[in-house]
Formats: sequence, structure tokens, C-alpha cells
Amino acid sequence: MLNYNRNKIIRMSGVEPESIVDGPGFRYAAFVQGCNHACPGCHNPQTHDFNGGYDVTVGEVFDDIVQNPRIKGVTFSGGEPFEQVDALLELAKAIKANGLNLMCYSGYTYEELQDRHDMATDRLLEMLDILVDGRFVESLKNLELAYRGSENQRVIDMNKTRTDGKVVLYQSGFGVEL
Repeated sequence: MLNYNRNKIIRMSGVEPESIVDGPGFRYAAFVQGCNHACPGCHNPQTHDFNGGYDVTVGEVFDDIVQNPRIKGVTFSGGEPFEQVDALLELAKAIKANGLNLMCYSGYTYEELQDRHDMATDRLLEMLDILVDGRFVESLKNLELAYRGSENQRVIDMNKTRTDGKVVLYQSGFGVEL
């Protein structure tokens, strides 16, 4: 039996139930509410206010995800997903138990997340297949980048990173480093 807390509350900004731009493949994108980074030029400034958005349970989001058999992956975006790490960890458990790919955007770098030395953060990082890390920097904005908005951000292959013990960038299906 799947062991996760269906009743944990997530503060959401919204969802895109059938996305082809928020990561590889056909995926569900969950946009959380609340972000302290406030990057100038942010693509989702409406997600910054921690009092905005709406509350939903982990179970409600998960049920929405699995009702579509075409979904191959889920992306956590925002806002800042790692400001709601406890709730997203519960959702990640259910997502991974169902064999779905898991991607997350964060304004924090991978190294900053590791330096938290927080069990929930560490466990969520262990479940990710892809992490896009780093704050959006408007002066480094590049519309030709896949899955990221500015050149300082990295698309990290978390499975290879864990195996190699160092950051490995994600390769597209065409062998192109992103």
C-alpha cells in the first residue's frame, strides 16, 4: 500500500493538466504559490505572494494527475516549490510510486538545497529525475533555451548526478546538453 499523507495541504497558484513545455514529454505541471526570490522579470510573478492562490490537498492533486493515463511526468513549478517541501514530498511519493517522471524548478541552486541539511529537502531531491536550478536573471534571458529562462540556470539530470556524485546536465533525446 502506498504510504503518503493525502491530507497534507499545498498552497497552489494553478495547474496545467496537459503540458508539453514544462519538461520532457506529456506532463502535468503544478504551480505552487509563494516565492521569496522575487526575480525581476519572473515569468510567474503572480505566484510570489504567499497569501495568494488556493489550498488543495496532496490527494486531490494526485487524483487529478492519475485520471489522465497519457501523463508521463509531473513538474513542480511556482512560486518556489522548496518553500512547500513537506507537502510536495508527500505528492512526490505518490507520483514516483506510479512510475511517473518528476521534474522541479527552483530558484535555489542544487548546492544551496543540499546545504539546507533538511531531511524533507534531501528526500525530495532524491526523488527528482530533473532539477532546473538557479534564480532567473533578466540580463541572461534567452528564449532559445529549453526548459529554462536564463543562461545561468541549469537543467540537471538528477539520476546521473546521484550516480556520478557530481552535477550532470540533462541531455535531450538528441544527445544535446540543455
